[in-house]
Parts: sequence; structure tokens; C-alpha cells
Amino acid sequence: MRARGYLVWTDDFRAASRPKMTEKRQFRAIKGTRDILPPDSALWNWVEQTAREVFETYGFRDIRLPVFEDTSLFARSIGEETDVVSKEMYSFSENVISRDILEARDQVFEAFQTYRAGEVPSSSATTFFSHSVEWFLGTIKSKLKSGELVPSAEFQRDYQQIEKLFADFSGLERDGTDEAADQRKWMSTQIRIRTELLRFGDSITLRPEATAGSVRAYIEHGMHALPGNQKLYYTGPMFRRERPQKGRYRQFYQIGAEVLGPSDAPAIDAEILEMLLVFFARVGLTKTTLYVNSIGCKECRPKYVELLREELRKVKDQLGPDSQRRIETNALRVLDSKLPHEQPIIETLPRISGHLCPACSEHFSKLKDELKLRNLAYQENWRLVRGLDYYTRTTFEVTAEGLGSQNAVCGGGRYDGLVELLGGQPGVKGIGFAIGTDRVILSIQESGNLPRLPGLAVFVAWMGAKAYPVAVNISRKLRARGFAVELPPEELKFKKSLGLADKLGARYALIIGEDEVASGAYTLKRLADAEQKKLSESELFDHLESERRDTHA
Repeated sequence: MRARGYLVWTDDFRAASRPKMTEKRQFRAIKGTRDILPPDSALWNWVEQTAREVFETYGFRDIRLPVFEDTSLFARSIGEETDVVSKEMYSFSENVISRDILEARDQVFEAFQTYRAGEVPSSSATTFFSHSVEWFLGTIKSKLKSGELVPSAEFQRDYQQIEKLFADFSGLERDGTDEAADQRKWMSTQIRIRTELLRFGDSITLRPEATAGSVRAYIEHGMHALPGNQKLYYTGPMFRRERPQKGRYRQFYQIGAEVLGPSDAPAIDAEILEMLLVFFARVGLTKTTLYVNSIGCKECRPKYVELLREELRKVKDQLGPDSQRRIETNALRVLDSKLPHEQPIIETLPRISGHLCPACSEHFSKLKDELKLRNLAYQENWRLVRGLDYYTRTTFEVTAEGLGSQNAVCGGGRYDGLVELLGGQPGVKGIGFAIGTDRVILSIQESGNLPRLPGLAVFVAWMGAKAYPVAVNISRKLRARGFAVELPPEELKFKKSLGLADKLGARYALIIGEDEVASGAYTLKRLADAEQKKLSESELFDHLESERRDTHA
């Protein structure tokens, strides 16, 4: 059986997993994933290749990263309290975990959902949660005592943290004050998160994003010793266990870039934004909007956050449950709220632009000067924030038409503290972005501004035994010149051959019969208008090359 990403082997499972050869079953893609088929895959290839071409003109180089990493890499970089880490990651252990521990752990998750379902948890929900955590901790304790579970120092530390949180939670059960209720809610969330992240063995996670992996690779391979800033880009799949919706999948794709090195000059930020807008223009997304903001640094942001928290406490009763919780855990995230009734309240809150320190204010001012120098249109958005401490100064987002309310196609920002947080050299700066490839493709399709992509150039319609060797030879030569050629493996009747060429979308049909072989002149028929010419082999190559040059001009 599989429970929360861990594999538990039982005899029943082994028996059930053996395929029954007589059983007919239609397999389908897992919910939240899909197959990208031709001709759509050609559009995907073109978008990704365009990104490579644009990024490399700005000095960026391709980095290939593993699709899974150590779970704690994401817990540390993204943040344990974020939805991504606490709810959406696909994590699993390389070791087999006992079934009773997994059952107890799953009951903690279920009890947590019940406990937090209402604004005020009922006594029965509280009891269910308490008993579930007690069962989970007791099961682990018995495994430790029997020696069945051999803990690492990290496991012992994390297990003891859960024990302490649960003891504090239990100690407040008889306290009926609102303050105690808020503390219990926070503690229950911490218990749930730490239970999810408790590592019984080596825990690995399918990457939910690629910035953490890029920084890990930068540190691991000593790239700080290389000259200048390191400019890296990547493409590939990411994974999050979230509710599928239009343009959003559990396996999704990103095109991203990172700049890591000693400098945090505003010109670096501006050049990245210029590169982004050049890319979007090249793929036909002209109706895009760039939003920028500065969220300060470790000197000025904490003061602003505390001021924001004080103002939010004054209006706490007017906010929804999520925003109320975030007041204490991550006040900046309240600004991300999309709830209609919270928007007028948020508009009255203090803005970070008025609370930047002189250094951050100067950095943001110079960034705007750099954008003006490059003639890049932008809008300031004071609500564009990042909730984690290592994010600094510049944040940005690009939106595109045709995607409804969820219209962001790219987001990014500066993260000058991340390299040091993950164990790297102090003082290394960083900035990057991730483009949602799925959403870019959808926006291109919705706009109707589809590129003219190269398809099948030549369908070779050969007839007769003598024509086949000639057809094979000419097909090979055409392919060597970069033309896409379809050569039927079996002889077809003339009419059927042309019909298949048309269905495959070929631009030309090259007709080779025994008469053409004898004369050395072949018939090239343009299928769009039925125009045809008799050409020798060399004339055929020259004609197709000339047309290709005219098409690309």
C-alpha cells in the first residue's frame, strides 16, 4: 500500500500488484497531469527554444538539475509554514516505514483537518486531534524502545519538538481565553507540519520549484570561485499536489533563470526584466504588464512588518480565518489575499515604499532609472511581496491577457540571503524568476497569435521497385540538408499517396516513378495549389533551399 508517499509492502499488496494478463484495463494519465501531443508539442519546443536563444544572448547558460532533492532543502528555502511545503509537496522515503506508524500519522493529518475545519474547534475535534497525536507519538516511542526504529540525531530533535509542542497544546486545553485558542491553533499547525516533515529515513521530494536546486548546485560545486556573476537558466517539470485548474497542473513546467554572485547592482535586476520582456515579445505575448516593488531588507522590513501587524490586529475581526492566522505567522501574506471583502481593508494599510531604509530606497530608485533607460514600461505594485526573510528588495511579476483572474505568467525577485541560509558563502547575492510554461502556452493559444512552425516539408510518393532505392537516397540527402521528409515504408497507389501527404500536412509531394528514374527528373508538387515542376536532383535541392531562405527572410 502507499500512504502519504511512503511505500509499505504487504503480502496482500504484492499479490494485488501482480498484473492479471486476462484482465483488460484502460490506463489514463493521473489526475492533474496530461500528455502533450503533436502538434502542440511543436509549440512547446518552439517556446522553450526561443527562451534558450534569448537567454543565451544575455550570457545565461543552461543548468540541468535533478527532479528530486533532499526534502529539507525545500523546507529550509521555501519555508516550513508555506502551503507548498506543508500541503503540496510530493515527498517519500527511500526506506520502508512500518504500517502502524503510517496509519497513526495519517490519522494526525485527518484529525488536524477536522480540528481546523471550523473557526472555533469543537471539544470533540480537540479530543480527536489530541488522541491522534498521542497515538502517533506513542507508536514511535514503542518502536524506539524495541529497537525497531533507529533514530538519527535529526530525527530525535524533530520528534522531541513535536512532543514539546503537544505538551504545550495539552496544557492549554482547559484555558478558554481567545489568546489560548489562537495559541492552540498555531501549535496544531506546527504539529501537523513537523509530523509531515519528520524523517524516518532519507526523505526526498519531487521538486516544486528549481531555485533551491540551482542554489544547492551553486554551493556544492564551488561556483562562487568562478569569475563574476553566474547566469544560469533551466527548463523542465515541477511537481505540486494542488487542486488542478485551468493552466495549473500537478506536474507543470517552468522556464527559469538565476543570477548568483557578489553584486546586487540594480542594473542586474533591470537586465533580467529586459530579457523577460524580450522573450515574451518574441513568442508573441505583446499584451503583458510588468509589476515591480521593493520589499526592503533585513534592516527595514522587520520594522514595517511589525507596523503592518499592529494595523492588522486592529481590523482582525473583519478578516477571514486565513488572514487572521497570517497576522501572527506571516503578516506580509495578508497582502496576497484575493477575498473581495478584504480588499478595501488592505488598501488602507501602510505601504512598504514609505518605510524603506535609505539604501533600499536608493536601490529601488536606481532600478526604476534603469528600466526607464531601457524603455521598459512597468507599474509599481506595493502588494507584490515575498514572505520569507531571505527575500530582499526587488520583487516582480508579469501578467498576460487571456488567462482570467489567474493571469500571472512569471514571478521573481531578489533573494540575497538564500545562499548563506543553505550553507553557502556569506555575501553571495541572488535574483531569479520562473515562467509558468503551461500558462504561457495557454496565453499564446488564447491570443490566436500562433507562430508558423515548420512541419513536414516533403512526402516522397514512390511507385515501382526501381523507384524505391532512388527514393531512399533522395530522402537521406534531403534530411541531411535539414528538411523533414516522410518516406512510406511500403508502396502506395498514387492517389492514396497524395491523400496521405495532404493529411500529414506536407508542403510538397515528391513523385518518383519508374519514368522519373529513367529520365532523372522528378515531379515536385506543391499541395497547397497543385503547382508542380519537373526538376533534376540538384535543381530539386536548390529550389527547396531557395524557398526556405525566402520563408525565413
